[in-house]
Amino acid sequence: MPESLSIILPAKNEADSLLHLLPELRRRYPVAEIIVIDDGSSDNTAEICAQSEVKCVRHAHSLGNGAAIKHGARFASGKVLVFMDADGQHDPADIDRLLEHLHSGFDMVVGARDAASQASLARRIANGVYNRLASWIVRRPVQDLTSGFRVVRAKKFRRFLYLLPNGFSYPTTITMSFFRAGYLVDYIPIRAARRQGKSHINLLHDGLRFLLIIFKVGTLYSPLKIFVPISVFFFLMSISYYSYTYLTTARFTNMGLLLFTSSVLIFLIGLVSEQITTLMYQNQHVDNEN
Repeated sequence: MPESLSIILPAKNEADSLLHLLPELRRRYPVAEIIVIDDGSSDNTAEICAQSEVKCVRHAHSLGNGAAIKHGARFASGKVLVFMDADGQHDPADIDRLLEHLHSGFDMVVGARDAASQASLARRIANGVYNRLASWIVRRPVQDLTSGFRVVRAKKFRRFLYLLPNGFSYPTTITMSFFRAGYLVDYIPIRAARRQGKSHINLLHDGLRFLLIIFKVGTLYSPLKIFVPISVFFFLMSISYYSYTYLTTARFTNMGLLLFTSSVLIFLIGLVSEQITTLMYQNQHVDNEN
């Protein structure tokens, strides 16, 4: 390891997995800083960390996966950060592959899960939608937008901590932020094992949250990519409705005016959002340079 390394594992009631994972990580990376962020666990996670001589940062109550990631990034001292799940899905042997690719000139390298690694058909479909949407927005292939297994340069990662949510959508946010800032991001294919224990994600309960992720993907990178198609849709609807009412009643109705006004307002909102996004990233880089 040419640079100091910190391995960060957000964990909530993952003691059974950590019992085997932490010794393996310590064996492979004896000089690395290994940090478990115990997000309000009710099991013996802290005791297992102590047995493996691993740092354990405990939350008094659960704050969320994203909050654990942010806490770990602030606490870590390494110049390179490794984020991986504590549930046994990610193979420690893949860390070397990710690090090797990072040191070939990238700012962040993500472990991209294959189709066989998806927990269910519904999740596979959802991730496919996210990946295609992100690829369309950034105009380059995005193989796994929501993967939690990644290595990244600590200094650049911390620049976007203020943007990261406390929930499970942190991978989406940080990936799109890196693309928007012009940093180099790449993907390495991995095979994720079936998680140990029960998932903390409920597809039915979190359906609306995942839908919001789709809009967040666009607004983080380029809001106009989202707002312009919607604006065009309403504009075409207004033209179509006006044509219909003109041919049938020879007049311009209030509904036609409402559709046209909506298309203009949506476009203007997208334009303002685009300017705010540009200023946000520009000011953020100026602050870090100073």
